[in-house]
Amino acid sequence: MNQDVKRAFMAIAALIISYALLGLLMNSVGTVILQSIAHYGVSKPQAATLEACKDLSVVVASFLFATTLPRFGFRRAQILVMIAIALGALAISFANSFWTMQLFFVLVGLCFGIAKVATYASIGLIRPDRVQHASLTSLIEGVFMVGILAGIWLFGWFIGRDTTGHDWLGVYRVIAVLAAAAALLWWFTDLDESGTRAAKGAPATGYRDALALLVLPSTIAFLAAIFLYVLIEQGVGTWLPTFNNQVLHLPSAMSVQASSIFVAALAVGRLSASGLVARLGWLRLLLGCLALVALLVLLTLPTTRGLTLRPDVGWFDAPIAAYIFPLIGVFMAPIYPIVSSVVLSALPRERHAAMVGLMVIFSALGGTIGSMITGLVFDRFSGQTAFYLVLVPLALIAVALVRLERLTARAQPAE
Repeated sequence: MNQDVKRAFMAIAALIISYALLGLLMNSVGTVILQSIAHYGVSKPQAATLEACKDLSVVVASFLFATTLPRFGFRRAQILVMIAIALGALAISFANSFWTMQLFFVLVGLCFGIAKVATYASIGLIRPDRVQHASLTSLIEGVFMVGILAGIWLFGWFIGRDTTGHDWLGVYRVIAVLAAAAALLWWFTDLDESGTRAAKGAPATGYRDALALLVLPSTIAFLAAIFLYVLIEQGVGTWLPTFNNQVLHLPSAMSVQASSIFVAALAVGRLSASGLVARLGWLRLLLGCLALVALLVLLTLPTTRGLTLRPDVGWFDAPIAAYIFPLIGVFMAPIYPIVSSVVLSALPRERHAAMVGLMVIFSALGGTIGSMITGLVFDRFSGQTAFYLVLVPLALIAVALVRLERLTARAQPAE
């Protein structure tokens, strides 16, 4: 293995491990809400503040640090993020209270906002070629979903062995060790960041650069697609356990476990797209994915009408929708990483951090609004109606993707 290949391999491994670990923590909030209600005696509205602690911190981190990270250094930022996570996780494993959980999720959100900007901007340094960029982005996002899936079962294992009400906090000591190992890996990783600096004589990037990007038609199409995608993903992901319980009439524990099918489907979709994008072309692949998502929604949701409560329902006799509907994740999954890659690979590297900052902010807003809209429709009408509404943003994403393809094709010189 020559030196360049070894350097790229270590950088990719570091990106994958640190990003997957942050995915595990970011998506553990539902489990921690459940544990906080059970063991800290907080109300549901109080427990729900953990979601706000996480999401709002991501927005703040992206707004404050996205444009300054190139000067600070992506590798250095990743090291500090992993050290902060290791220390925070170790502290929370001993601090058995709700307010410390709130502080911890503020820390997790801040670290994720910084690390996501550093991760996406670093992909362009390792794989500048457009096809390789899209492939690596899909791989990293796929392993991110694997990290979320692993977190569900890791937390479940510790919770299942808990006899005192605080033994489950031992999971954070495992996370602290993993974060420390990731920081050590980053320490020994060589990442050439010279490409992130503006050319001599060019204006320095910063908030003005982010605002300049924000008014570009291609950026508007891109951010619209990202916002709508996360709106769907978070809306479905957050309310799928409730849908399983109240619409499909699955037991509570099984409703939560069955929702992991959606996470696994997202992981499979992103890992598969890593190879397909080079063969099919990104627009054809994503439009096909959108059509298949719509088809699954239209075929699956009608089967959920008229279901009745059965006290003995199990995995072998659950409604078919419990297994089929979450598979929309396979076809949704490629959209986010591939669209992000298309836009970033069309930009100069020194502008990647600013664009990723905008992407993270609009992603966080889309997730929050999507969860709120789905919950409101679910409460006022029905779970079926809430999930049928997925068809509206799907159509709008298709329009945004076609527009984005035309704009980026026009901007790219002929090869």
